[in-house]
Amino acid sequence: MSTHDAASNKGDKGRLPRDERRAILLAAALEVFTAAGYHSAAMDEIADRAGVSKPVLYQHFPSKLDLYLAVLDLHIDSLVFEIQKAISSTPDNAQRVRATVMAYFEFIEKEGEAFRLLFESDMNVEPQVRERLNRMTYDCAAAVSAVISNDTGLPKEVAMLLGVGMIGYAQVTARHWLDRDSKLTRQQAVDLVENLMWRGISGFPRTEL
Repeated sequence: MSTHDAASNKGDKGRLPRDERRAILLAAALEVFTAAGYHSAAMDEIADRAGVSKPVLYQHFPSKLDLYLAVLDLHIDSLVFEIQKAISSTPDNAQRVRATVMAYFEFIEKEGEAFRLLFESDMNVEPQVRERLNRMTYDCAAAVSAVISNDTGLPKEVAMLLGVGMIGYAQVTARHWLDRDSKLTRQQAVDLVENLMWRGISGFPRTEL
């Protein structure tokens, strides 16, 4: 079902709750941005796909950039939440590494369009976009580094560097798997990446409690 159809099936769109309408607009924007790219995407098309008038779209988002940033924020928050949830899901560090890698691969398999929007768009040079991507990496790495620092006793700046390295590794390998349309299954890819990451980080001795 298209975003337009979903909106039309609501009946009187003028009575939609603001959060529900916003979700429809963001879904339509994601479809158009990933299909056409930011610069070629038209607000008219987004409004039409969402089943609203262009003035209604501008009531929610004053500019195309505002709309694009809102789409980014939605999916960045989703990814960060999944990574934080994976890290807190178990006290076993080997399983934490696996859960974190799995979270990335599951995200890109479920939300490939959003993942490409995050990492492949030419809008990554836009300062406000770059700031959000940096925040995403920092928030994910901070969750990893907190565990590293607590378990190893390493200084926070050292643990943070290792956290950034692990998150960056997961991001890059997941992107490669997605972009190459790999013959590896998700499970095979996760096994390989998790094994390499764990062999590296497990070499740091744990602090005796």
